[in-house]
Amino acid sequence: MILETSPRGIIYKARFPDGQVARVKQLRSTERGTNTFYKKVQLLGRLHHRHLVKLQGFAEGVNRLLRSDIVFRFLVFDHMENGSLKEYLHDPLRTPLNWRTRLQIAIDVAAALEYLCYFCDPPVCHISISSSNVMLDANYVAKLSDVGFSDSDLNHATEPNTRSPTDHIDQGNRDLVFQFGVLVLELITGQSLGEEDEVVHWVQESEFACSMHKMVDADLGDSYDSKELKSLLIVARLCTRMGNEISIPQILRYLQGKVEPSIL
Repeated sequence: MILETSPRGIIYKARFPDGQVARVKQLRSTERGTNTFYKKVQLLGRLHHRHLVKLQGFAEGVNRLLRSDIVFRFLVFDHMENGSLKEYLHDPLRTPLNWRTRLQIAIDVAAALEYLCYFCDPPVCHISISSSNVMLDANYVAKLSDVGFSDSDLNHATEPNTRSPTDHIDQGNRDLVFQFGVLVLELITGQSLGEEDEVVHWVQESEFACSMHKMVDADLGDSYDSKELKSLLIVARLCTRMGNEISIPQILRYLQGKVEPSIL
């Protein structure tokens, strides 16, 4: 069963003979040789975090029925029972996510990003943050999928990670922080947003707090906390500001301090 297609591959929901269900990604045939594929598998296999979709295995081979030399390569990941965040926010047939779950998703994603950018060896630079690659397990715990590696990552997989949080700006992670800010706005509004969306511009206005309640997803009704809403909007504002100078660790600590205690 095909779940989605993208420039980087096709995602299937697969059931194996032992009954196991998995999320299988077929890589595009333009992917480079076997050595590169194995390096990628090796690096993905090193990633262990509660908020990342875990790699379970891989496979490659030639489809002899097609009488072709094209090598098909597959990555096998944990199945996510509740699909993507995008489905929950934008599918009218889905039960809307409550406020507490949305808050926790923001914290979960920030925790995954901190791990990928600052605690991996090598650091993972190719991350795209959107509601389509934030997956939800059976308990609505958020997990990032579709993590990638740069050429330098693959060529220097054994080099030690010397990145520190203070290197954030120099490492060019502003785009990642911006994407996280847009994701937070999407969690709040329930709208599918882009970089130039009017909501992104609205949160930069000096009087944004006066109209913040009008921007909350109608599916939430009045079932949200105003102080928590303002805290999330401050994060979104800092992340989407031109030339943002806030780091992922700073975002995570702020959310944990302002929001997480009320969830626990």
